[in-house]
Amino acid sequence: MSNPGDSAIEHPARLDINHVSAGYGNIQILKELTFQVPHGGQVAVVGPNGAGKSTLFRVLVGLLPLKRGNIFIHGLPLGHHQDCVAYVPQRGDVDWKFPVTVRDVVMMGRYGKIGWMSRPSKQDQEIVAESIHQLGISKFINKPIGELSGGQQQRVFLARAIAQQPHILLMDEPFTGVDIGTQETALNLLEELHKQGVTVMVSTHDLNMAAERFKLVLLLNRTMIAFGPPSDVLTPEKIRTAFGGKVLFINGAVVVDECCPPADQDNSGA
Repeated sequence: MSNPGDSAIEHPARLDINHVSAGYGNIQILKELTFQVPHGGQVAVVGPNGAGKSTLFRVLVGLLPLKRGNIFIHGLPLGHHQDCVAYVPQRGDVDWKFPVTVRDVVMMGRYGKIGWMSRPSKQDQEIVAESIHQLGISKFINKPIGELSGGQQQRVFLARAIAQQPHILLMDEPFTGVDIGTQETALNLLEELHKQGVTVMVSTHDLNMAAERFKLVLLLNRTMIAFGPPSDVLTPEKIRTAFGGKVLFINGAVVVDECCPPADQDNSGA
């Protein structure tokens, strides 16, 4: 990847979360989160349904206000850096019937830099084309987004995020409901972003993937259970504390049964 990561190479982002609490209306989802992600860090965010993973990402991208605490990127308050954070939401949060093409969606990643009323420059067009090519979706460039498969749609949103040239990339359950090829493409993309110093946070239910593919893990259940290297965080005791339900350890692999979440958890996927 040549163009899309250039700004990130020069400005890898440190992320500081200090005593952050957030929620919806009178319902508090996140309580007193405090942790720091180093420059160019890659973090797997894991926890049961309703633990606050999506809520955390919505706060970081400015879609949900803080109830308490503060967040700093590059040492400056959240919102100071224009278009610094890119967000790939869960597929269920997207209106796939909206009449836009693959090119249109990926170009949306440039709007924070060019503005909604300005015409894309030649450089914008080149960055979009490079992002589309990298995710292997060039043959769908003029196709309506709603006509693509789940894996193809996920690739489109990854391309949009890369076209944004972010310092921080947030991916909410990117491996859910996609084919193995798309999953591997996304993981390879994360490796490339790591080389370029982009700070990445990925929420996932796959604890084994978190342990194998990420250097840092945030174990979350509305509050922080643990944060650090997988070997320190993903211990049987801490996993049971976070999930509170049936947790099996089979030949070193973790199997979590979330059919019956803890009584203090909802099942909204927040």
